[in-house]
Amino acid sequence: MARMYARRKGKSRSKRPPTKTPPEWVPLKPEEVEELVCTLYKEGHPPSLIGLILRDQYGVPSVKALCKKSITQILKEKGFEIKYPEDLLNLMKKAVNLRKHLEKHKKDIHNRRALQLIENKIRRLAEYYVEKGVLPKGWTYKPEEAALIVKGA
Repeated sequence: MARMYARRKGKSRSKRPPTKTPPEWVPLKPEEVEELVCTLYKEGHPPSLIGLILRDQYGVPSVKALCKKSITQILKEKGFEIKYPEDLLNLMKKAVNLRKHLEKHKKDIHNRRALQLIENKIRRLAEYYVEKGVLPKGWTYKPEEAALIVKGA
């Protein structure tokens, strides 16, 4: 698939084979994995990092195949509140850091364009999450609010 803004092709990567059932060699049971997900989230790890830790340190190839739920679904069931999706939060962090850079370097036109592209991605992603009900109706991206959200996260 081609890149959205750059006029070049994307990278080809190998994909994990679809697994309906977990492999027999997985050392943990689904209940133990759910407890681990909760403890790792309490330690301050985001859901994507929790998946990497479970894969690398505990030998769990796929939480979804083992528990039949994603990491975020497990966290919501256990009562943890996730205000903003992780991909949206990462884009907002990137935009806030780029705004700080542009305050110092006002003539950096290349990064000014990069900020426009990032903020456009944020708006499109936010529109999707509002449509899906993850974000409240009428939520819009504002750079000042994004700085506060990133500071609190």
